[in-house]
Amino acid sequence: MASTLLQDVSPAPPLMISPLEIPLPEPVDFSKQAVEVPGTRRPGQTGHYQNAVWGFKAFPEEGPVYTLPDVFELGLSLEKNGQTSNKPFLGHRPVISAEPLKFASDYVWSTYAEADERRQNVGSALEKYFRDGTLGGGEYQTVGIWSQNRAEWQIVELACHAYGKVSVSLYDTLGKDSVEYIIEHAHLTVIFVTSQHIPLLLAMASKVPMLKLIVSVDELSSEAKRIMGIWSRTANVQVMELSELEQFGKANRLNMARPIGKSLATICYTSGTTSGPKGVLLTHSNLVSSVKSNLRASHFGEKGGIMMSYLPLAHIYERITELCTMALGGQIGFFTGDPLRLLEDASILKPNFFPSVPRVLNRVYQSAMLAGQTPGLKGYLFRTAMDAKLKKLHETGDNTHMLWDRLVFRKIQALLGGNVELVSCGSAPISVDVMDFLKIAFSCDVIEGYGMTENCGTCTRCWPNDPSSSGTVGAPQPCNEIKLVDVPSMNYTSNDKPNPRGEVCLRGNNCFSTYYKDEKNTRETVDEEGWLHTGDVGEIDSAGRLKIIDRIKNIMKLAQGEYVALEKIENVYGLHPLVAQLYVHGESLQDHLVGVIVPDPTQFAILCNSIRGTKIGANDSAELATAARDPAVAQAVLREITHEAKKAALKGFEMIKKIHLTTVPFSTENGLLTPTFKVRRKDCSIYFKEELAALYAQPTSMLK
Repeated sequence: MASTLLQDVSPAPPLMISPLEIPLPEPVDFSKQAVEVPGTRRPGQTGHYQNAVWGFKAFPEEGPVYTLPDVFELGLSLEKNGQTSNKPFLGHRPVISAEPLKFASDYVWSTYAEADERRQNVGSALEKYFRDGTLGGGEYQTVGIWSQNRAEWQIVELACHAYGKVSVSLYDTLGKDSVEYIIEHAHLTVIFVTSQHIPLLLAMASKVPMLKLIVSVDELSSEAKRIMGIWSRTANVQVMELSELEQFGKANRLNMARPIGKSLATICYTSGTTSGPKGVLLTHSNLVSSVKSNLRASHFGEKGGIMMSYLPLAHIYERITELCTMALGGQIGFFTGDPLRLLEDASILKPNFFPSVPRVLNRVYQSAMLAGQTPGLKGYLFRTAMDAKLKKLHETGDNTHMLWDRLVFRKIQALLGGNVELVSCGSAPISVDVMDFLKIAFSCDVIEGYGMTENCGTCTRCWPNDPSSSGTVGAPQPCNEIKLVDVPSMNYTSNDKPNPRGEVCLRGNNCFSTYYKDEKNTRETVDEEGWLHTGDVGEIDSAGRLKIIDRIKNIMKLAQGEYVALEKIENVYGLHPLVAQLYVHGESLQDHLVGVIVPDPTQFAILCNSIRGTKIGANDSAELATAARDPAVAQAVLREITHEAKKAALKGFEMIKKIHLTTVPFSTENGLLTPTFKVRRKDCSIYFKEELAALYAQPTSMLK
C-alpha cells in the first residue's frame, strides 16, 4: 500500500513528445479542408471559413502553454535521447581563423539548461537596471536587439519573455534613418548589438538621447574597449559586453516576472515599401496562438527538429519557426552569417527542418533544371525521374520513389545535408512548377503558408501529402477564421464562379489589434469587428484552400482607366529564371507599364551568348554589364519574360512593354530594398528616373 502511495505522488516522467505536436487525424479528406460556417454570409462578402478538422480554436486557452516562457520551459522539460535540460539547444560554427576567415567543421552546442541560466542572468540585470531608473522612462520597458541570427539573439529575447520586457528587433541591414526612427519611436534605452553597429549608435547618440546602454554580444578587444570607452563617455552612453551584463545579473539574481497572455511581448516593425516602418504590437497570447496552430498538421522530424536558422530573426516568420522548434525541445543551428556559405552550413548541420523563402528555393530549382538540359544519358535519366515522380505525386500525394530518389535526387537532397524532412516556404509567392519539383526532389513535406507580421505569420497553410496543394497557400489555420470581401474596383466578388474571390480578411487570437502610436493605419487595417484586412486578394477553391491572386495595395490607374496591381505583376514576372530582381513602373499619364530588371547572371550569360554569339561567363561582370546595354539583348529578355506573363494569363495592359536592364543589384545599401528584401517603390522611381523617362520616350512601335 505504501509503495502504491509513493508511486502516486512521485514526479511524472519527462515527456518525449511535445503535447503541442498534433497530426491530422486519419483518414485525411483533402477535398474538405475548410468549411463555410452556416449563417455567416453577408452582402458583399463570403461566410466565415474555418479549419475543417479543428474548427476555430481560441488559442491559447488550452494548456499547458499560455505565454512565451511556457514555450521555452516546455522544450526544456522534454526528453530527447535520454536528456532533458542538458540536451542540445543552440548551435553555431566557431571562427577558427580570422585571416583568412575560416569556421570549424562542426557545430558546437549549448544546452537548454545553459540557456535557462543565461536568460535569468540577462533578465535579472535588465530588471535591476529598469527598477533603479538606469533604463526606462517610456510607455513600455523596451529592449532592442540589432544583430544577425545567433544564439545570443535568442538568449536576450528569452530573457525579455521571462522578465516582462518588450523586445524590439531591428533588421541587421537597417540604415541609419530607420534605426534612429525605431529607437525614438519605441523609446529604446538599451540595445544589444553586434560590434559593427556600435560606432553608428554612438555617432547618432545626440539624436536619440533616450539611449543609455549598448551591450555588445561580441567580445571586444582591449583597444576597442578603450576607444569605445572614451567615445561613450562623450556620447553619454554606456557600452559593455554581454558577458559583463550576465555577471552583473548573476550577482543580482531576481525572480522572473511572469507575464500573462495579454502582456505585450514584442514590437515588430514592418519594413514599409512606400512609407516608414509601422510598429506591430504583439502579445504573448498572439504569439503562443500562432505556435500552437502551426504545430498542428506539421511533422518536424523524427530527430525532434534540427532547424537551420538563416532567415532574419527580426522577421516574424523566422521568430515563429524558432519558437515552434523550441516547443518541441528541438535544436536551432545558426548559419555563419554569409549567404554564400549557407549550403556549406547545411551540409554540416544536416537539418531536418529548413524554413525558407522563394528567392532561395527558386535558385535550387533553377540549378536543378540545368541538369535536365544536360545532353545524353544524364539528362535523360533526370527528365525520366522527374516525370515519374511528378505523376506519382499528382495521383497519390506520395513524393517518394525507391529507385529515382537513390539514383537521381539524392544529390539534390545532399545540398541541405541529406536529412531534411520538412521545408516550409513563405513571405512571397512561389510557382506551382517550383513547389511540385521541390516536393519530389527533397522527398519530404514541402509546405507553403501565408501570413504577415500583423497575424504572427499565421493565416493559412498547406496540409502534408496534399497531391494538388501547389499553387494554393492551404486551408485556414486552426487559430483563424477567414472571409473574402468584395473589391468592386477590381471586379472581384464573393459570388464569382467557379470560386468566390475578394480581399482576404481574418481574425483570431494570433492577430494584432494596434500599430504603436499609429491610429490612422490601425483604423485602416482592423475594423470594428476585429477583422484584419490584409490588402491581398484571394480565391477559395472547392476544397477550402486559399489562393492569393492579386494585391489591392500599390494599385495605380493607367491612362486608359485600367487598374493594375504592381506587386502582383512583379510576382508573376519574378518567377522567370532570368529575373533576379524586378521593379515594375506605371504612370497615370501613360497607357503601358515598363520595368527595370536585374537579370540572374547564369541565365543571362546563356541568353547573351545565344543572341550575340559570345562566350560570356556568369562571373564576367564587365561583359554582362556591356551586354545589358545592348537593345537586342533587352528585347530578347523581354520576349522571354513575356512567356511567363502569358502563362499566368496577365491581361494585355498588365504586361510590361519595355525594360531597362542593369547588372547592379537592388540592395539595402543603395536604398532600393527594404530590410526584408522587398522593393522600395518610391526610391526605385527616383533612382531610375532617367532610365524610366527614356523608356517612355521610345516610340510606340517598340511596344509590339
